[in-house]
Amino acid sequence: MQPEKPLGVPDMGAVDFTMLGVALRRGWADMARAPGFAVVFAGVYVAVGWIMAYVTWVTGQTYWLIFAAVSFPLIGPFAAVGFYEVSHRLQMGLPLERNEVFGVVFHQGKRQLPSICAVIIILFLFWFFLAHMIFALFLGFSTMTNISSSYEVYLTREGLSMLGFGTLVGAGFAVLLYNITVVALPLLLDREVDFVTAMITSFQVVTGNPVPMLAWAGFIAVSTFVAMLPGFLGLFIVLPLLGHATWHLYRLICKAGADAPGPATDGVLND
Repeated sequence: MQPEKPLGVPDMGAVDFTMLGVALRRGWADMARAPGFAVVFAGVYVAVGWIMAYVTWVTGQTYWLIFAAVSFPLIGPFAAVGFYEVSHRLQMGLPLERNEVFGVVFHQGKRQLPSICAVIIILFLFWFFLAHMIFALFLGFSTMTNISSSYEVYLTREGLSMLGFGTLVGAGFAVLLYNITVVALPLLLDREVDFVTAMITSFQVVTGNPVPMLAWAGFIAVSTFVAMLPGFLGLFIVLPLLGHATWHLYRLICKAGADAPGPATDGVLND
């Protein structure tokens, strides 16, 4: 039986760059203390990356690999709940019992996580549809016998325009997804909150602290992209680090809110 979660959204404090450094150091420490869970949870997404690349290759539609590589970070939050639970248990001094950790992860299916996951999937599919439309718009009338062997088309004016415009649109989707999930996902694990409130809270934290939170988004994007280059193998390090660190950033934001002048929401534990 899962323990009851505190009700409602805790007070959220201001975010600064010091918090980002602290969160990364604590995330690295958690990853070092629980490497087995890091391999298991990250391994799922490394496997997904291989499957995406394989399907793209065998179908001969290699242009999809470009959009898949850009879109792949959008589904990363699905791995996060496992890392959050491991960090939560380490933070509370609880044993890392495998059955209990996976039990908490599977229990999220009965809470609000599936709803926010549905939102993520809709955004992901909509971006994939737009990616296809962008390709058709810019390169639909280009002369090429086989896209798999016509890579030079991407160096044409139309190809470069497609890559530039597609990157901007993809970045817009990524920023939107980041805004509504970066705080919402750990909040849903930590508290009894509906997913709409969680997304609104996350959006308010990001827009209320745009410089450090967008810097955090940039770090996530760059590190994830670099991690995918060596056959997605870098995700074995980057995903656990980001997952654990995001949990600690969430807890630091809660702590800052609890320490701020004025009444604070009860049920928030200090780090």
